[in-house]
Amino acid sequence: MLRHLFKLIWNKKGAHSLLIIEIWASFMVLFGVLSLIAYNLNNYLEPIGFEYKDVWVLDLSTNQDTVNLPEKSQRIMQRIISYPEVLSATRTSGNTPFSANQMSNSSSYNKVSVSHDFYVTDEDFSKTLDLPLRKGRWYEESDISAKFIPIVINKKMEDKLFANENPLGKLIKENDTLSYKIVGVVDKYKAKGEFMADNPALFKMIKKEDWDRNVLIKVKPGTDANFEARLVKDIAAMTDQWGIEVSYLTESRKNRQNLTVIPVVIFLVICGFLLTNVALGLFGILNLNIAKRKNEIGLRRAMGATEGNVTKQFLGEIWVLATFSLIIGLVFAIQFPLMHVFDLNSEIYITAILVSIAVIYIIVTLCAWLPSRQASLIHPALALHED
Repeated sequence: MLRHLFKLIWNKKGAHSLLIIEIWASFMVLFGVLSLIAYNLNNYLEPIGFEYKDVWVLDLSTNQDTVNLPEKSQRIMQRIISYPEVLSATRTSGNTPFSANQMSNSSSYNKVSVSHDFYVTDEDFSKTLDLPLRKGRWYEESDISAKFIPIVINKKMEDKLFANENPLGKLIKENDTLSYKIVGVVDKYKAKGEFMADNPALFKMIKKEDWDRNVLIKVKPGTDANFEARLVKDIAAMTDQWGIEVSYLTESRKNRQNLTVIPVVIFLVICGFLLTNVALGLFGILNLNIAKRKNEIGLRRAMGATEGNVTKQFLGEIWVLATFSLIIGLVFAIQFPLMHVFDLNSEIYITAILVSIAVIYIIVTLCAWLPSRQASLIHPALALHED
């Protein structure tokens, strides 16, 4: 039976070549979209690592005011934490959670180097974001006078730099010059949102004399815009024409999610449009083939072929064509996990390949079943009479 199917397809190789190309192109597009979906879904299922609800971002712009910035910053922080609505506040660099800003660097240990995200914070950062530690502790104000700059890293960076070695107390170098001492390790810190990967991260203690424009404020649940207005008014009275802007991490998170979800939806629509066209093309070609092969069908029925045999023949032909297309597609797709393209886990690509194959077979089967069923119902006498 299989040999017969190959022979039938080979005799019509010119007519089937375009169909093979269409199925191959559909598989490649579907593989790309499903890889993107699998990557984002895998990231989404991992914990984000910190608490963002009821956390506000206070963005302070000095507007070219350079006089006594550290002192003004300290007064502002003291004023913020004095409010009964405020549970905690922390100074931090501009790459706040869910923002578009990003700071990165490279650090090394025993000739092993890793690129990582870089955050400058004060000693209350973990408290404000409820960022739990796996090992050690968060740096404290007394650490600022230590010989080496205290830092905290996340587990992803620990795995890349130290493997099974305990990182606490170890010294790592930034760009082979500045030395840091690890005092703690957090689990995850996905600062760019649930759909982002858990990248290596390093947290460095900010000095009191350093200026950074952002403050994260954790407020009591239910704190409304009235307190926001009072906060902005009070800080404006303490500064000379500074720019003051308040945003919420919950809203920033939604905006960040939209930047990921919207492109995925667009790709899905494009992929769905392509698959629909392929399905319609398959349906039309099979109907046309049946119309041209009525005499062949009638002869097979007259020789004793059952309705099921005719249906299996046409389904078998389209499955063989789909298999040819998928083999060609697999030659390209399998390169992605083998070569670790985009530095993604092989499981993501393997999942996308398997699901793409299943979807292609389902589509071609659904498109071929109705024409095959119609072919099986052709009466042999009618087909031979028309011939």
